[in-house]
Amino acid sequence: MIENKDTKVGSPVRIVAVGAGNRTRTYMHYVESNPDKAELVAVVEPDKVRRDFLADRFGIPEEMRFDSCEKFFAMPKIADAAIICTPEKLHYDHCMLAIGAGYHILLEKPIAQTYSQCLEIASKAEEKGLKVSVCHVLRHHPLFIKIKELIESGKYGEIISISHIEEVGIDRDTHSYVRGTMNREKDNNPMLLAKCCHDLDFLLWISGARCSKVSSFGSLRWFRRENAPEGSSRRCVDCAVEDKCPYSAIDLYKRRRDWIGNFIPAPGETIDDVIDRELREGRFGRCVYHCDNDVVDNQVVTMEMDNGMLISLILNVFTQRDCRNIEIKMTRGEISCYGDLIRARMFRTRETSTYDYSHLNKIPHHGGADMSVIGNFIESLLNPGLPLTSPLEVALESHRLILEAERSRHTGKTININQ
Repeated sequence: MIENKDTKVGSPVRIVAVGAGNRTRTYMHYVESNPDKAELVAVVEPDKVRRDFLADRFGIPEEMRFDSCEKFFAMPKIADAAIICTPEKLHYDHCMLAIGAGYHILLEKPIAQTYSQCLEIASKAEEKGLKVSVCHVLRHHPLFIKIKELIESGKYGEIISISHIEEVGIDRDTHSYVRGTMNREKDNNPMLLAKCCHDLDFLLWISGARCSKVSSFGSLRWFRRENAPEGSSRRCVDCAVEDKCPYSAIDLYKRRRDWIGNFIPAPGETIDDVIDRELREGRFGRCVYHCDNDVVDNQVVTMEMDNGMLISLILNVFTQRDCRNIEIKMTRGEISCYGDLIRARMFRTRETSTYDYSHLNKIPHHGGADMSVIGNFIESLLNPGLPLTSPLEVALESHRLILEAERSRHTGKTININQ
């Protein structure tokens, strides 16, 4: 990267929040806890309720609240870095505006919608000498770091194969990928890119190999109109079989009160008012069989690496759990991870080592990994010699392979990489 005279910034790092949704609000916990290292100075968000909700939390003056990225980045530079957590389809445009204005970027995954857009962002950042860190959270999570350490110890030999299952969880899927704003490929991204780019990044990270061939199969199998049960309605509040449906919006939001973090009340409203409005007329009150979704609800990716290693990535939404299961088969032993528990076994001695990370469930924000994501970014700006854990130039490969896997899924062909 070309060195920019502004690569090292003063403390605290001045930040503009681009997008004021749940992901930005999560990263802002770091800013609150580290006022000596980071300071929020502006908020850019078209939705006034969200914009004011975040700005009020930090005492941002009215003149530092903006409803348009185009307006904000056309102004003289007022901060050091931008945290971009806008809808995925806007990442490319917002990144290019921010880089053009001279801002370092912490970018929520995925980078962009096409590989050419990803490369353009990388090229522009390189040209301007700016840092771009991609929020691939698994590189920051203690459990996944431990798996990497176990492999690199050499104790278990060489990797033969890896089987990785991403259990998305049925509540997350129906909220985000059936009813929610990420439910259509054209409007956003394929689910594999939206949800699993950091999974594939993790697999590349621990394998230390490059992919030579990739293939993928997947479809929208269940959440379709023809699978709607008899007596169902277009909205859960009007449905005669709601009390028996495992995908009920009333049960998810009103009874269990899950997945309501982005339901922000306007002044004078309560959270119950927002929930009731969504159930009656919003996108989150719709029947899962009568939505406009087209992203997959099951998918398999297989990769052959340049050293003969085989890797499979399975995306599974029909599970109550929201976790990852991993099997790593090696020449002297094996490493497995189910949810919060890692087990590493030696073949000859039958020695088994167990590492329990369930205590991290009590720590918010992905067991603290989200705080490491923004912390690494901030520290790298304060100390230019400190490398980014997930720099844009490294994150590019996972995006390229996922988009090639999608090409395989749509064409039915195995893709030879670099041909």
